[in-house]
Amino acid sequence: MADDILIIGAGQAAAQAVQSLRAEGFEGPIRLFGDEPYAPYQRPPLSKKFLAGEIGYDRVELKGEDFYAQANVETHWGTRVTEIDRKAKRILTGDGREYAYGKLIIATGSRVRELNVPGFELEGVHYLRNIDDVKSIQAHFREGAKMVVVGGGYIGLEVAAVAAKRGIDVTVLETADRVMARVVDPIVSHFYERVHREEGVKIETGVTVAGFEGKDKITAVSSGEGKSYPCDFVVVGIGIIPNTELASEAGLEVSNGIVVDEFCRTSDPDICAAGDCTSHPNAVYGHRLRLESVHNAIEQGKTAAATLAGKEKPYNQVPWFWSDQYDLKLQIVGLSQGYTQAVVRGDPASGRSFAVFYLKDGVLVAVDAVNRAPEFMMSKILTQKKAVLDPARIADESINMKEIAG
Repeated sequence: MADDILIIGAGQAAAQAVQSLRAEGFEGPIRLFGDEPYAPYQRPPLSKKFLAGEIGYDRVELKGEDFYAQANVETHWGTRVTEIDRKAKRILTGDGREYAYGKLIIATGSRVRELNVPGFELEGVHYLRNIDDVKSIQAHFREGAKMVVVGGGYIGLEVAAVAAKRGIDVTVLETADRVMARVVDPIVSHFYERVHREEGVKIETGVTVAGFEGKDKITAVSSGEGKSYPCDFVVVGIGIIPNTELASEAGLEVSNGIVVDEFCRTSDPDICAAGDCTSHPNAVYGHRLRLESVHNAIEQGKTAAATLAGKEKPYNQVPWFWSDQYDLKLQIVGLSQGYTQAVVRGDPASGRSFAVFYLKDGVLVAVDAVNRAPEFMMSKILTQKKAVLDPARIADESINMKEIAG
């Protein structure tokens, strides 16, 4: 039992950790615990093609059950871990069972941030985080139905795009003065606002939600500004919260996520953590980051597995993210906070393909690329290198990206 590796959580990081542990040569027992009754699956498609009904579970499942059987992994779906006993090196589950471990990986991910306002319990108020959430939302999809989306971030706008294409009357309410304000420049925000409005979506910014109206079922959303927005159902997308309670109760260091080093080790050398729930050091940006992305989950899953297999491989990469809305693929490299200059390549006013390069004192720190695969691919390399770029050359589309990199 001392050689057992237990993994708490069954998302992207956990699935990658299993695959990487075996690839790194670990031959001991692996036990995998997940709250949901499903094997690990991809979450990004849930607000896109899966919500639209274009793909089914078979297309979002990361690995089939046969993979775990062939990898000699003992799976515990629908099993909640309630305690980590570090002294005894065991975990306790909700059904009263105990499992000993030699090493442990915490990949508990995150949960939705809930909106605690009057009427929050009404039928028709939804969040989107898992497969069952999607099924509940899809039950409302009928042409002409009225939907209010609370939150103008990635999830909210992706849901709005899918619903608009289904003939649903969509209103997006955003607290900030523009959509996606936390992650992109106003240039990108205003472009997406225009596109959504052209698709029939109503976007209201600077709106605070005061409550949900209705007796048993929601009929409207009331704002702090005194307006009422009639609706048949609501989808709330106002961010997520890392699931760090198990780690904190076990006495591990937690600060805006489970604190790990560049090898995904926690403050306990026998426990690693990976994915949305972690805070890790990033040498590219010179400070700690907690990231909510597939890329981060995969890479930390690999790093945690290598560490526990005795083959340390530090994790130090530029993060990247993406969002699909209508025919637009937004690909983001890096973190733009603190930039001193934004340089546009292409024309967002007349086309549906452009990129915004964010420079900090001349150094490239991030790029937002809309339908611009070459800019996206090259910027991953340039941002990692902390390249100093000439704004005039970036803006000149007669110069290809490889030349700019050179």
